[in-house]
Amino acid sequence: MKTQSFQHFIKTAIKDFQRNKVRAILTSLGIMIGVLSVVLLIALGLGLKNYLKEQFESLGSNVVFLFPGNVFNSEAGAGGNFGSGFAGGAQFDEKDYFNLQKIEEADYVVPVFFKSMAIETTTSENILGYVMGVSEDFFGLMNSKLINGRFLNRSDISRKTKNAVIGQVAAEDLFTSSEKAIGKTVKAGNVRLNIVGVIKKTGDREQDSSLIIPYTTSFGKLNPDKTFFSIYLGANDETKVEALKQKIKQELLKRYEEDDFSVAEQTEILSTVNQIFNIVNAILVAIGSISLIVGGIGIMNIMYATVTERTKEVGIRRAIGATEKDILAQFLAESIVLSVAGGVMGLILAALIVLAVRTVFPAAINLVAVILAFGVSTAIGIFFGVFPAKRAAKLPPIVAIRYE
Repeated sequence: MKTQSFQHFIKTAIKDFQRNKVRAILTSLGIMIGVLSVVLLIALGLGLKNYLKEQFESLGSNVVFLFPGNVFNSEAGAGGNFGSGFAGGAQFDEKDYFNLQKIEEADYVVPVFFKSMAIETTTSENILGYVMGVSEDFFGLMNSKLINGRFLNRSDISRKTKNAVIGQVAAEDLFTSSEKAIGKTVKAGNVRLNIVGVIKKTGDREQDSSLIIPYTTSFGKLNPDKTFFSIYLGANDETKVEALKQKIKQELLKRYEEDDFSVAEQTEILSTVNQIFNIVNAILVAIGSISLIVGGIGIMNIMYATVTERTKEVGIRRAIGATEKDILAQFLAESIVLSVAGGVMGLILAALIVLAVRTVFPAAINLVAVILAFGVSTAIGIFFGVFPAKRAAKLPPIVAIRYE
């Protein structure tokens, strides 16, 4: 018998599986779920990166963020220790705010108090939202768009009024529409606040679900320590951002040690966040890959069962001239077809899910993820298909023909 090409064995394997479609689909299911998991996890990770990038870019390129603690400690490794600084370091107060206002490169200086709490209406409707204590510059710095009413002004800050601007999502959750929110009273932390404005949804969950009040009004029940979570500054010229950062550091070093605070622009924050997401993605992909391995084991089990069922067929083929290499190629081709079929189904399903998700979230399929998932699924088919294929190829022809 003349040795046949591997392409012939692939065609034969496809025909065999067409005769038993249900078995082929169920065998490929494990690989399909594995490929789907890997591609979706990477797509959602990219979507989260895109979302954060859009949020930061919407602020423009002139914004500088001031945080307590050494948030961007380069000695902590590739990912830094982003977030650890919030547990300690400087406690920014009104004196810092007034001192930073003297910097000529800063158009905006916004102290930010931030707290998660229940927001309740007079009719007992309530949501879990956020209270943000800020200055009047907050809305200009954040490029906020007004739907109804007005923004907070300098008078609200100086007079410590109980006026508040509410995010669109919070307004609709509490009052069904933004129009109905104007003039209504809400309660947050036992403080009654009058809604004077509604800002358009930005996509930032915290801001969209917030009550934005004068920072001076937060002093007391809401913010007894009179400290700020952060301070945002806006440079009056994009070319002066670096100069602004240096002036901020000089000013703060008069009161704090260098490790007590961090000054950063969007690119630095995004870079650190991206490094963190790369690590998280790698872990999630590793978890998703377990499905691929389970799928490969499923293929191996089915192929072992197939070898047993077709022992007599193998014996007859060997008897009429098929070599061990031919038998090995035949069963290896079948396991590869199962893996590739599962990989293709997984990719198609992942693409459809991402297309649906993109209407509300900027998920994206990465070409590298597609190649990786498809390549790994094929490799798993080869790896787990080798064992049963070798078993079939090593069967003695006489014993195989006599097998019942």
